[in-house]
Amino acid sequence: MAAVRQGCAERDGIDARSVVEGLPTAAEIAEASAKLKEPSRNQILVVHDGSVVGYATIRWWQERDDTWVYLHRGYLLPEHRGQGIGSAMLSWAEERIRRLVEHHGTARTAVIGANAMASEQDATALLLAAGYRRVFSLVELELGDLRQLPEPAELPDGIRTGPIETGHYRAAWKTVVDSYADAGFTQKWPFQDFVDTADPACWRAAWNGQDMLGVALCSLRRHDRTVGEVEELSVRTDQRRLGIGRALLLDGLRSLRGQGATTARLYTGTANPHRSYDLYESVGFRRRNEYVRYRKPLA
Repeated sequence: MAAVRQGCAERDGIDARSVVEGLPTAAEIAEASAKLKEPSRNQILVVHDGSVVGYATIRWWQERDDTWVYLHRGYLLPEHRGQGIGSAMLSWAEERIRRLVEHHGTARTAVIGANAMASEQDATALLLAAGYRRVFSLVELELGDLRQLPEPAELPDGIRTGPIETGHYRAAWKTVVDSYADAGFTQKWPFQDFVDTADPACWRAAWNGQDMLGVALCSLRRHDRTVGEVEELSVRTDQRRLGIGRALLLDGLRSLRGQGATTARLYTGTANPHRSYDLYESVGFRRRNEYVRYRKPLA
């Protein structure tokens, strides 16, 4: 399966170091497959002359507005495209999803989801021909050299930044969750999931006394610790346009640099209403790729 991903890279314009969807190792693919529910039924392999030439997986989750998204994602080596195999993989995924929806009793709010990078021309054409529509997209950005950070501006009086300790976890989690209150297409994020994946070495918060105003949750990539990721940058709605987001971002990036990262990545929605794209570009981030999210009704 890792060989399939490698074999698709050039044709599909894959960014190997992407934090959205890069080139996973065999171990990472095995780990992801193990996390699938019933992988033997929700994943298929395409085999030609004894070799795996493609595969597809299905997973699902509930979003904040109670929509159930059943996402399928497939990969097929370029030399096997244009022969109906991709269409057969798509048909399998949609039929399997309909059975899952019936079993789960989620038909009232369920949709079929699919992903493709803007550079994946073959997958994009297949999805559009099958009736999928683009609902939103993510843009990934890279800051190529963490040694070249701008100097931070002064914060308003009384506001400071500092690390996030264990006792601050619930406030940090609530800051992020509240920032998505009016955002569409976002997953529910239970507090326990936040705790289970916490990696606070490069987490930073802005405070006014004991009042948390915003957070920057940054981390090093597990398999390449020279790459840092800004996973979340959230500021309370009543504290925006004060320079807090920029200060937190720069503080988090300096923390990543101090932990050995030389570059940083992040992604943001193209329809983000808070002008975060402008903020990221102002400190040196540049666009790498766009990741499009498609959906299709069950009927």
